[in-house]
Amino acid sequence: MFLLRLLLKNAFRHRLRTLLTMVGLVVAISAFGLLRTIVDAWYAGVDATSSTRLITRSSISLTFPLPLNYAERIKAVEGVSGISWANWFGGIYVTERNFFAQFAVDAPSYLALYPEFQLDEADKQAFFRDRQGCVVGRKLAAKFGWKVGDSIALRGTIYPGTWRFTVRGIYQGKDAKTDEQQMFIHWQRLADGIRARVAGGKAAKADYVGVYVVRIHNPDDAPLVSQRIDALFKNSLAETLTETEKAFQLGFVSMSETILLAVQAVSFIIVLIIMAVMANTMTMTARERLAEYATLKALGFPPGFVVKLLFGESLLIALIGGGIGIAVTFPMAQAFVKAAGTLFPIFQVSMLTVALQALAALVVGAVSAAWPAWKMSRIDIVQGLRHVA
Repeated sequence: MFLLRLLLKNAFRHRLRTLLTMVGLVVAISAFGLLRTIVDAWYAGVDATSSTRLITRSSISLTFPLPLNYAERIKAVEGVSGISWANWFGGIYVTERNFFAQFAVDAPSYLALYPEFQLDEADKQAFFRDRQGCVVGRKLAAKFGWKVGDSIALRGTIYPGTWRFTVRGIYQGKDAKTDEQQMFIHWQRLADGIRARVAGGKAAKADYVGVYVVRIHNPDDAPLVSQRIDALFKNSLAETLTETEKAFQLGFVSMSETILLAVQAVSFIIVLIIMAVMANTMTMTARERLAEYATLKALGFPPGFVVKLLFGESLLIALIGGGIGIAVTFPMAQAFVKAAGTLFPIFQVSMLTVALQALAALVVGAVSAAWPAWKMSRIDIVQGLRHVA
């Protein structure tokens, strides 16, 4: 207790300098946490994937559709236990800023493959019965104030025209990793709409899907089942590429990998900068107290006591500033996600990020005191007292 009181008095002997150092720590630790959370948000879709689901798409590009008749052939592949399909809809709600994911799906089979989308049974059946119906996530409904029974108008981009849907259900995620900012409509409604809007041979485009979602019995058989599926359509007009759902999601993340690396680099650079500032503070502190440390050694205190004083003071300042920085991170994250809108469907400060922030604060405190503590432990008593005189 005595040592703690001594450390507190020493730490706040120069209040302005200490407070400014702490402000720098708060800014650095909170910024570090926010940037790490942004990186985690990019990988949120990867973390929410299932090892029992595969994604089959065109081997050329995701923009090239696959024939609907592939479904039965894939379903017959050994190791496959279920199949569904989906198309990216890409409609605009009111304005382009209101971006959110919209998928045209085969509702019964799709929801069966995604048990993490928890929907009331009555609402689910109402969705199945209504070709004009849709299901939206809880966060998405809360953002736009949608309720069951509301009518939603989307302006098509990929599929031109105004499309109207009725909200038949609002799903909740099984856990915090589940994306609750998606909208699901009927694939058959989309196909019928394409046929109604085009004529002749172009109407055949209605019988195509964007991707197939394949459920497998054993996750360990994923490579083998993927090879079997792709072998079915080798040398055809629409060859396929089948991969795990995690690999499929990582493909999207890799498109912005350079940006993510830059964000991670900036987060560590911020910590290094505040470490330099903190080291300068502790060096100034040690230089000002040179005579005091020499006096302590003259009175018989060992060099280790001086080291404890400097390390203790540095760690105390770092922990206080770091603790406030961690606390500030949470409201900063909430404000950021509100400003970002639906850009990050899952955005939350993880316990790993909090642990990294605490570790960063400890490292800053320890490293900043290392050099001045070593110097002060080796000072000559006569030289130290002469420095004051």
